[in-house]
Amino acid sequence: MLLSKMAAEGGGKEMNEIKTQFTTREGLYKLLSHSEYSRPNRVPFNSQGSNPVRVSFVNVNDQSGNGDRLCFNVGRELYFYIYKGVRKAADLSKPIDKRIYKGTQPTCHDFNHLTATAESVSLLVGFSAGQVQLIDPIKKETSKLFNEERLIDKSRVTCVKWVPGSESLFLVAHSSGNMYLYNVEHNCGTTAPHYQLLKQGESFAVHTCKSKSTRNPLLKWTVGEGALNEFAFSPDGKFLACVSQDGFLRVFNFDSVELHGTMKSYFGGLLCACWSPDGKYIVTGGEDDLVTVWSFVDCRVIARGHGHKSWVSVVAFDPYTTSVEESDPMEFSGSDEDFQDLLHFGRDRANSTQSRLSKRNSTDSRPVSVTYRFGSVGQDTQLCLWDLTEDILFPHQPLSRARTHTNVMNATSPPAGSGGANPGSNGNSITTPGNSVPPPLPRSNSLPHSAVSNSGSKSSVMDGAIASGVSKFATLSLHDRKERHHEKDHKRNHSMGHISSKSSDKLNLVTKTKTDPAKTLGTPLCPRMEEVPLLEPLICKKIAHERLTVLIFLEDCIVTACQEGFICTWARPGKVGLLPSQNQANSPSGTVV
Repeated sequence: MLLSKMAAEGGGKEMNEIKTQFTTREGLYKLLSHSEYSRPNRVPFNSQGSNPVRVSFVNVNDQSGNGDRLCFNVGRELYFYIYKGVRKAADLSKPIDKRIYKGTQPTCHDFNHLTATAESVSLLVGFSAGQVQLIDPIKKETSKLFNEERLIDKSRVTCVKWVPGSESLFLVAHSSGNMYLYNVEHNCGTTAPHYQLLKQGESFAVHTCKSKSTRNPLLKWTVGEGALNEFAFSPDGKFLACVSQDGFLRVFNFDSVELHGTMKSYFGGLLCACWSPDGKYIVTGGEDDLVTVWSFVDCRVIARGHGHKSWVSVVAFDPYTTSVEESDPMEFSGSDEDFQDLLHFGRDRANSTQSRLSKRNSTDSRPVSVTYRFGSVGQDTQLCLWDLTEDILFPHQPLSRARTHTNVMNATSPPAGSGGANPGSNGNSITTPGNSVPPPLPRSNSLPHSAVSNSGSKSSVMDGAIASGVSKFATLSLHDRKERHHEKDHKRNHSMGHISSKSSDKLNLVTKTKTDPAKTLGTPLCPRMEEVPLLEPLICKKIAHERLTVLIFLEDCIVTACQEGFICTWARPGKVGLLPSQNQANSPSGTVV
């Protein structure tokens, strides 16, 4: 079994051993061998040439107190199990559903948490040939296949996610660099879609589908150059972070289709991104072996972390270990029921945590201190945990060298897409995705904030503004639009060339300037290594033989997976061997981030 094997090289020396436990300030995390999920035969999968193993969780609110369900792909196979976590041993002989695909492989998947019940779940599955399938693994039904004839995009699906707060809208990214918005209730059409330009900006363009009747895709985004490797919605669903093979993080206002800010990797492509629970920070990882922390409010890099020896494949925040300390002092941690509810991912989580987390920015005194915990896994088979602490987030006098550099850079040339923070306001006037009643964005390129200030009616905003035809946006940009001819979407960045020639030349010129490392290094887009603080990992442990592809933080455990097809559960301190009755009140509902 994977868990008991030792690395062959090095004769089992300490550094080459597969770790089964590690200790942090919270206590001991322990690998639960009985909670390992894999293919039923437990044979390591030959991963050569296969797509990364991915894991998705959903909670179906089962009255038995064991409502967690697990989906994972291995090669051509897709499995759906009851996830028993730290409570009971995994029973691999009884998958609820198992599918084997011919001619294509599943690459990614996502559950709709809004509609999930014990009788039915909606699972989207993206494939290596470009299709997206909607299935119900409980009913064992396949309801729809999108892009079936590959007329929309012929390239591999890299990321698929339901739009937060919507029962019908979902977003799909491809290795072509294109991203498409679909509605499950609409068909894709029997001919290739024709598009018309809705909006374009620096290194991105958004098109609507031109047809007499509403059809998929509703929108087509072309972002950057090369593959669009991953995207992530902010906790409130209003902003979208995209990372691409061109090394850029681009953050968009999803409703108004505006670019909020950008960042460039130190070198190479960016592979993954995630948001902090309060929406104030984004962490990315990629081919520069670094994790990079980017401030949403200031639109700048505030720290980098170096601990991996190869590409970073997944980054994720741990909402249960992120701590807020009052001046009393009173610390909230993952063991406190109130704080578990407060820092829960999702649109409906309580706003009081955001107010706690924003107190530090809204006052000159120091009533609240915050420590963010995030993790990363990579192709070096290592798991790293990181703490983002006060001294990095809010450097104090005397100003450090790094602080001076970042202040000067931020003041002299604000990043693209932002108007810069209001001097003296400490950035508080700028909306963060965690705030419940955001003020309008003080940016020259922002639309009226009506589309931004709806916090409780995401579905109506998205369905109204986009699904019923993007008439509002189409009217605004009517004079900019040019009718476009049919194009082959599988060519990398091909659609950029079909925008009117003037814009196209300008856009390509800008793109080339941005991607030239010599032009970006040492600017706010990509500070030099000595210009920002360098984080060291709390722990950095080799936990697998093959590259790691999954990292998910649940309430009582951490879930990791490697390319051999083993999904491992690490019990949090004090959570080993809990009885179901102790845990059913706050059963984890994991999300792929």
